[in-house]
Amino acid sequence: MDSLNRMATELVDEAIDFADELTIDVHALEGDAAVLDFGVEVPGAVEAGMLLAEIQTAGLATVQSTMATVGGAPLNHVELSTDHPALALLCSQKGGWELAVDDFQALGSGPARALVAEEEAFQRIGYREDADFAVLAVETDELPDEDVASQVAERTGVPETGVFLPSFATASVTGSVVAAARAAELAVFRLAELGFDPVSVLSASGRAPVAPVADDEATAMARTTDALAYGSEVHLTVDESFDRFDEVPSVAAREYGEPLEGVFEDVDWDFAELPVELFGPAAVTIDVVGGDTHVVGETSEDVLAESFGL
Repeated sequence: MDSLNRMATELVDEAIDFADELTIDVHALEGDAAVLDFGVEVPGAVEAGMLLAEIQTAGLATVQSTMATVGGAPLNHVELSTDHPALALLCSQKGGWELAVDDFQALGSGPARALVAEEEAFQRIGYREDADFAVLAVETDELPDEDVASQVAERTGVPETGVFLPSFATASVTGSVVAAARAAELAVFRLAELGFDPVSVLSASGRAPVAPVADDEATAMARTTDALAYGSEVHLTVDESFDRFDEVPSVAAREYGEPLEGVFEDVDWDFAELPVELFGPAAVTIDVVGGDTHVVGETSEDVLAESFGL
């Protein structure tokens, strides 16, 4: 298997080749790093969001859109499946790089994280890579500049000419789509946090509704989190049993049961003040190979409809 960053770069090349069709803008920075605007100064798009979800998972996941109803309203949903959950979801898709350069602050996800490999997940999985390219998806409401690209190059050990920064705002069509694609990732991450070996997750599939695009980043963060906490469905296949499967879904959190914008406001949007259980998927089925099937959690259309304004 090629490195995660090499596989992601091939998808970035595809995005550049079809930028007009995908409504993506491409910007070359002074050091020849490339910023791809998936939804910052452009509104974003469904196809662009699905391609970005593939980039975030380094091409190790299948991403598709479906239609289903929420509160009687037909809404787009995104479904993501992978047979490489540890690599695709934890070593690549997960948002684990907090970018801070002067006044610029953003959250980075994607395979460039594997070139740094400082997060605990990389130690547990035993994965780190060296590559000539670094692909970091940047969640931000302003496009990264040369200083940001320079920091990414320095931390990853990649020349700036090999740095690619696909960027999107949470409050964009793309932001809603890539958030919906995170359902399976949340389930695998919750299991890992509870002490389950992520390498023992053999396959993961998840689906969640695409939240209506909000007019500000804070509301968008709340809506997209609601889409996962109240509307997502996940199926996992694992090769060993575990006595804490019931703690994976968001229903395990005491704050469960109301739109999360109010919950976030109560802690002044300091997510560190909230229990990690709140950031799980809604409903999860876990098949143990040769063992039991565990069905935990539940979706809540009423809360989701309230959050989405349906």
